[in-house]
Amino acid sequence: MKKSSGTKPLIVGLAGFGTVGGGLARLIEENAELTSLRAGRDIVIKRVLVRDARKVRQTPLPENAELTTDPAVLTDDPQIDVLAELIGGVDHARSLIDRALDQGKHIVTANKALLAEEGLALFKKADRKKRVLRYEAAVAGAIPIVQTLKESLTGNRVISLLGILNGTSNYILSEMTSNGLDFNVALRQAQKLGYAEADPTLDIDGHDAAHKLILLIRLAYGVNYPYTALPVRGIRGLSTLDIRLAGEFGYRIKLIGQVREVPGANGRMSLEAGVFPVLVCKEFLLGRVSGVYNAVQIEGSAAGSLFFHGRGAGDLPTAGAVLSDLVGVARDERADSTGFARQDLPGATILPQEKGSSSFYARLSVKDRPGVLRDMAGSMAVEGVSVAQMIQKSGEGSSVPLVFMTHETTTRAMNDSLKRIADSGLLTEPAVCYRVLL
Repeated sequence: MKKSSGTKPLIVGLAGFGTVGGGLARLIEENAELTSLRAGRDIVIKRVLVRDARKVRQTPLPENAELTTDPAVLTDDPQIDVLAELIGGVDHARSLIDRALDQGKHIVTANKALLAEEGLALFKKADRKKRVLRYEAAVAGAIPIVQTLKESLTGNRVISLLGILNGTSNYILSEMTSNGLDFNVALRQAQKLGYAEADPTLDIDGHDAAHKLILLIRLAYGVNYPYTALPVRGIRGLSTLDIRLAGEFGYRIKLIGQVREVPGANGRMSLEAGVFPVLVCKEFLLGRVSGVYNAVQIEGSAAGSLFFHGRGAGDLPTAGAVLSDLVGVARDERADSTGFARQDLPGATILPQEKGSSSFYARLSVKDRPGVLRDMAGSMAVEGVSVAQMIQKSGEGSSVPLVFMTHETTTRAMNDSLKRIADSGLLTEPAVCYRVLL
């Protein structure tokens, strides 16, 4: 490694030496000269914290780095300037970062769950300690969306932000769309290829995307939207029938995280946000994002529409984002965790979920008898839901599927109309309903 003459290196304590940690060590070694030129000094890993020091690892330990299983050895080393936290989880990572801040370390992390659930307290503590807490790798892998919102778009008011924020779910939906695989088959394939965990709950139930969306909302609007207040619906059990029928209308189903400004009470702007499966037009850029890729689309008041696309996970894509944060620390860039001068962010003004508006796709399996279509449309009309398109498919036995695409309406009106239909006794199985991206 070529050393920068006369300049103290940035000394890193690395917590976690798994996929991303190994990728970071590799990038620091391979890009040493270029990184030094960008940062103005070298970046050196001194200690690596792991759970099991005896475990055989594919990536060699960084040159001259010491392995440890004791967190205090990492956090209390006075020579270490910055903690790179790549262990994941909430409780253990929170304790590690807390102690590192108390010891005067800067923090770089990829931990979206921790930052979404407890980030404000950590941001405020880092601010009090005059330390940097950076987290580019926590959202969308290689896509530089965190710094874009913190810096490049500060001259804009963000009108809306939406994106595909979970590569595992997007891979499953892509396989179901392109190859006709059932959900469970596509999930097992994703697990076999290493795209999904043995327990895929965080991914397929939408929580991973929700953690990332909470971070983006803070960066875009400078408010705290509590994670527990965010509506979240994943893709577990989604049917290939609905994917095929959506295709007949010209749409693909994607798991989307979305936030947008909407007029609220007393003329104040509120935020409508959530994570849910959405029908996206095949011709939209977002509808073309396939496999494990992520994408984020932003509508800015000055910039207009912007689209970011790239790998959302993996060793090198994520490690590259971590390294970019380490370069920022090495440059002595000022502590700025949220992109706003104050770290104690006010609470978001949240639009109640039932008042959110969209067009909707609804599949209703009904009894095959005269007048049923009239009764369906009548139940929707009573709640003020207007049908834009309808198709009837051949069914099995005495049941037939009817598929409706509505004009824009509120979530409450759509839910009430489906409840009215269910209460009428016309359905042979529960209704399926998804939003349509406007």
